[in-house]
Amino acid sequence: MLKISIVTPDGELYNETVDSIVVSASNNGDYGILSDHVPIISTIDTGYIKLEQKDLVYYVVIINGVVENHHNKITVIAQDAFIGDSEKDAMKNLLDIRKSRIEENRKRNVELAKAEKELLKQIKQTGAGNL
Repeated sequence: MLKISIVTPDGELYNETVDSIVVSASNNGDYGILSDHVPIISTIDTGYIKLEQKDLVYYVVIINGVVENHHNKITVIAQDAFIGDSEKDAMKNLLDIRKSRIEENRKRNVELAKAEKELLKQIKQTGAGNL
């Protein structure tokens, strides 16, 4: 049995015991980890981790991550990750979340620009910048 923890800047995404995992990364290829595997550290630029737990299979899409296995404890630290029933499902959900984040950031930037413009207007009107 393997204990796996997947963490992103938003917090812990997954923390369970699994039978095996398969790591698939565009930069390092594919490899599997079973119980008592030799220690390993690798990176994932874009890829997924397939988690197998008895008859259940989950996929976690990983963007910019590090995978470490040591004494049957696997730690994954990723910039972004999302879990799904299939690789395609997990990737779609991750892309949807990223798209909504981009839209939120765009709205915040527009609001910030408006607030900055209003602040400059107020400074000019009050003469606060003229000492």
